[in-house]
Amino acid sequence: MAKRRNDKMVLGAFFHPTGHHVAAWLHPGSQPDAGVNFKHYVELAQSAEKAKFDLIFLADESAVRQGRMEALSRWPQYMAYFEPLTLLSALAAVTTRIGLVATSTTSYNEPYSLARRYASLDHISQGRAGWNVVTSGNAAESLNFGRDQHYEHQDRYERAREFVDVVRGLWDSWDDDAFVRDRATARYFEPDKLHVLNHKDKYFSVKGPLNIARPPQGHPVIVQAGSSEVGKAFAAETADVVFTLAQSLAQAKTFYDDVKGRMAEFGRSGNCLKILPGLNPIIGRSEAEAQEKYEQLESMIHPDVGLEVLSTAFGGFDFSGLPLDGPLPDIPMNKNASQGHQLNALKMAREENLTIRQLYLRYAGARGNRTVKGTPAQIVDQMEEWFLNEAVDGFLIQPPYLPGGLHEFIDLVMPELRRRGLARIEYTGRMLRDQLGLPRPASRYQPRVAKEEASVA
Repeated sequence: MAKRRNDKMVLGAFFHPTGHHVAAWLHPGSQPDAGVNFKHYVELAQSAEKAKFDLIFLADESAVRQGRMEALSRWPQYMAYFEPLTLLSALAAVTTRIGLVATSTTSYNEPYSLARRYASLDHISQGRAGWNVVTSGNAAESLNFGRDQHYEHQDRYERAREFVDVVRGLWDSWDDDAFVRDRATARYFEPDKLHVLNHKDKYFSVKGPLNIARPPQGHPVIVQAGSSEVGKAFAAETADVVFTLAQSLAQAKTFYDDVKGRMAEFGRSGNCLKILPGLNPIIGRSEAEAQEKYEQLESMIHPDVGLEVLSTAFGGFDFSGLPLDGPLPDIPMNKNASQGHQLNALKMAREENLTIRQLYLRYAGARGNRTVKGTPAQIVDQMEEWFLNEAVDGFLIQPPYLPGGLHEFIDLVMPELRRRGLARIEYTGRMLRDQLGLPRPASRYQPRVAKEEASVA
């Protein structure tokens, strides 16, 4: 076992409405109408906060899934659910410390309105907002935003890089102490502490400034997920947190060292980035009980749904007519779909010599993320090994069904993590950046202000 680390695991709670497993809504321990049930989310958020999770995370897409309706009618994910920023703003009012992270695409948003929404969430939550930056893997989104086809993969990342730079610039529109609100002098803000961005480049023309004060965190936490070369470079340059797929310790360690090793190129320290792979825990008080729970979930995957999940992973590849118990055919990489999901599914199929049916059973439940089965001690053994070997900084916990799966993790796994000194007992700060041990970004105008003051002196 590697030497002990001085930090604690970062633990995020990923809330797909009914749970992460593709058949979660069929499980008796799930909430079938979770996507539009606000009380369900309140209970989840408050339970995660009581357990001292660092953050909750909500995924999003700007379109219903496209595909075979017979399969989609059996798979509710992304079909009917709350818009995440609206939901997190409401959850901010019923929580006090847990981080609130939502997904928003750079492909089908505008920097100004998105910067304003996340700044608002950061103020409402008193510094707990995070933005998961995505470039949209669902080509159907383009049809809802006046485009006939999706952006190309490379264009999406170039646009995203400029988008993030504009958003960060807008968050710096006001100095931290710009708003004096001095009734005695009738001065609400200091004019020289307002900055106009005047951005004009390849994709965006944004004058600014933003019509809300600088966020409490300076910048809300930037989260990113991407395993392609361009995605890893983007993460090393811009991200505070990276969500990733990893099936083995060796794979996780390679990704961890690769991304953190790129950060010096951008003048950043590896300590300024937290890497969290997804983890799908199937928990039992015995190995046999955990295996039984796993088999129960797998038995509920309808073949139509299993094939549709694979089709989505491979960018719309048509599996209809192929024998379920035959081998996976040669499938060309779809450059506009998620590179990480395609590579992960292919690797799984080839290394384990899986049939199509076996692959969708292995892949569909967790969509390429790692599933661990066993007793609380066995699950923590694996989490500890990855953490102490510096292959991860923590995990994005994806309960297979909700709320039951979250309660099992809190009641059974969290005590073992704490017993080993791996998880926090209490929150250590008020803001999400404090919890994650991340620095508060200085305004891009701060060096200029300091230089001007020095020249006057």
